[in-house]
Amino acid sequence: MWPEQGWAFLHLLLVASFSLAEEPECRQRDPENSQLLKDGDIMLGGLFSFHTNWIEKEETYMRNPLPLQCMSLNFREFQLAQAMLFAIEEINNSSDLLPGITLGYKLFDTCGSIARSVKAALSLINGNENESLKACTKPATVQAIMGEASSSPSMAIATVIGPFHIPLISHFATCACLSDKTKYPSFLRTIPSDYHQSRALAHLVKHFGWTWVGAVRSNEDYGNNGMAIFTETAQQLGICLEYSETFFRTDPSEKIEKIIKIIKASTSKVIVAFLSHMDMEVLIEGLSAHNLTGFQWVGTEAWIFDSQTASRDKNHILDGAIGLYIPKAHVSGLKDFMFNVKPLNSTKDNLFTEFYEALFSCKFKKSQSEEVPTECTGHEDLIGVENIFTDMSHMSIFNNVYKGVYAVAHALHSILSCNKTCNNKVQLNPSMILQHIKKVNFKTKEGENVYFNENGDPVAKYEIINWQPRENDKVDFVIVGVYDASLPAEKQMNLQKKTLIWANNSLQVPVSVCSETCPAGTLKVLQKGKPVCCYDCIRCAEGEVNNNTDSVTCLRCPPEFWSNNNRDTCVTKEVEFLSYKEVMGILLTTASLFGTCMTAAVAVIFFKYRETPLVRANNSELSFLLLLFLTLCFLCSLTFIGAPSEWSCMLRHTAFGIAFVLCISCVLGKTMVVLMAFKATLPGTNMMKWFGPAQQRLSVLGFTLIQVIICILWLAISPPFPSKNLIDFKDKIILECALGSAVGFWSVLGYIGLLAMLCFIFAFLARKLPDNFNEAKFITFSMLIFCAVWLTFIPAYVSSPGKFSVAVEIFAILASSFGLLICIFIPKCYIMLMKPERNTKKHMMGKGVSKSF
Repeated sequence: MWPEQGWAFLHLLLVASFSLAEEPECRQRDPENSQLLKDGDIMLGGLFSFHTNWIEKEETYMRNPLPLQCMSLNFREFQLAQAMLFAIEEINNSSDLLPGITLGYKLFDTCGSIARSVKAALSLINGNENESLKACTKPATVQAIMGEASSSPSMAIATVIGPFHIPLISHFATCACLSDKTKYPSFLRTIPSDYHQSRALAHLVKHFGWTWVGAVRSNEDYGNNGMAIFTETAQQLGICLEYSETFFRTDPSEKIEKIIKIIKASTSKVIVAFLSHMDMEVLIEGLSAHNLTGFQWVGTEAWIFDSQTASRDKNHILDGAIGLYIPKAHVSGLKDFMFNVKPLNSTKDNLFTEFYEALFSCKFKKSQSEEVPTECTGHEDLIGVENIFTDMSHMSIFNNVYKGVYAVAHALHSILSCNKTCNNKVQLNPSMILQHIKKVNFKTKEGENVYFNENGDPVAKYEIINWQPRENDKVDFVIVGVYDASLPAEKQMNLQKKTLIWANNSLQVPVSVCSETCPAGTLKVLQKGKPVCCYDCIRCAEGEVNNNTDSVTCLRCPPEFWSNNNRDTCVTKEVEFLSYKEVMGILLTTASLFGTCMTAAVAVIFFKYRETPLVRANNSELSFLLLLFLTLCFLCSLTFIGAPSEWSCMLRHTAFGIAFVLCISCVLGKTMVVLMAFKATLPGTNMMKWFGPAQQRLSVLGFTLIQVIICILWLAISPPFPSKNLIDFKDKIILECALGSAVGFWSVLGYIGLLAMLCFIFAFLARKLPDNFNEAKFITFSMLIFCAVWLTFIPAYVSSPGKFSVAVEIFAILASSFGLLICIFIPKCYIMLMKPERNTKKHMMGKGVSKSF
């Protein structure tokens, strides 16, 4: 939008243009004179920048400002003016639209100045007569105005003439802001709004995967508004701007140098240029001085199809550029008409002379004495002349002017009820014409449909252009696709399968990203203080995966799954249990079987020597029962190895608990028999009758029955069951037997411990009884080992993870079983096998000095 200074200047201009003198008169001060003029029944106005610049003059404020002195001829604007004249001549020479009505025109040169554009528009409305009027109520001298080509002048003009409802039809002003009918009610255009172009450019950038781009724009409404819409759309599509710089062609060179330094230092390889062709030429000049090539340029319709811009790109800065342009058009007869420059000589203004001399590179003699390099004859021919004026590549823009004139003609056709003749009695006014222009819907002679939407805009359709350099420093503007905003979103952009040329004549699509794509198995983490396109790729944590690229999150695997090494898929966790196939399982199984075999061997020895005094003196029945139950203890450890199942979980703990109670009950019975045997020898005692063989069997059965009851209650209330331990190891599933009821498990162990403590106490009391072979000593040693093992087992079992807790329990079972076997039975086997002389009744009954320990 205009800065505040611009609006203030416009206000002063209006005050200067219409001032009330001392008498009630209305007079236009310093009126503008039209550069091209032709009378007609109905007049149309035209505003064209036949010059692109003017000479700056320092104002003294002691006199009225002098008129602008224009410079730098713009041949393209002459082409546009010719397109307007051609349309008017074609309508006048046809009896189809306005029979009996001739259209005239007034064309003004605005010199690229907004102030002069507004002043020229006021001249078109009020005429340039110098006579005084009693009031400023004279009807407008033109019914519609064609122009301007730029957005900022169009905004200023539309603001001024909008209250008068005078149609302003632009052929090249694309700012989306002009679609606001509350601000610009009388503005229409035959070129699509930048709202669609900006969005199309963002989608084009996204299509090629460019997420990190730079941006340069004209510091005027066209560039600022267009870039604002592009930036908004780009953000929605995940595109980031590394920089967004603005300048105007009249800015000092330091400003251009600053932009070039920013481009040099940037990491993005794609530059979106929302520039007018004049601003683009200024930027190219600066870039060429630094030979700054290798960047991929994305352009707008203002310069992407401009042959003049291409001709000035001597260093191939823009090679491979891609952008949007208005679809190609053809207006039959226009080229021949345009090459006839005589209609441009319609005033006494020096403009035509200046144009003619520049066009043919000659000079008219102003006097006989003047010498000129090449004298103009006035009969020069454009055939063979190559310059911007003879370049017909912008037929699309010429067609826009052509359509604008025809839109007015069709509105007049409707108002005047033209058939074979027109109703000349209708009083025309611009407001009526504006309303009819908004409703026109017609086809040109080339078959193109013309109409305006509610915002005064046509349907947005663009061709995608690619700059493809060829020999002799020429550039081909190759159409590689189309963008049609009227189609559904997914079908709007259609790129053809053509070979595209990119920067540095590369056939590979350039890469322009702040950070490379994060592969599967990683997530994006934004870099502090940088745009969202700049990020680090962080590997997903253990147990989390991501199988998409550029993901911002990792998903946790289900409980029974774990992430693979690449973190891109979940794999089933390794199932772990104490197996017969692993080394630990093999060792424990070997130890269990060895203990079983060893117990069997001892049993064989005892059976062989069962009639000897040593066996008979040590309660052979309990000894054989103890050996049997020790065998069960060794074998029950095997139930702890292998994959847990429902039956094995219940069996392993109950079998272990009952087998050990049987063993300890037997040992307790043997200890009590030894102790009572010596107590019974004292006078007056008759205790042995309570510890006979039957009582011994009943004691074993009774002690065991209590354990059986505990186990039954455990199994009935909350039995052990197989479970999957997902906690101890992240990447493994531990198959184990859950205790079910911890009270039941510790009750079983506690009862075994209670019997072991009783056995230890009785054995300790009987350790010094006189006998050459006092079994109580060995029972005491075995109980010490048993208690030490199981007291150590408790913390080791609780702290051991997974299968190691099972191994600890098996080790405790085997260690305590071996302790009982070795301490109680091996000394006896040694005597029976190695010292048979001591296995006699005499020796057994002999008195010996007992030794304490």
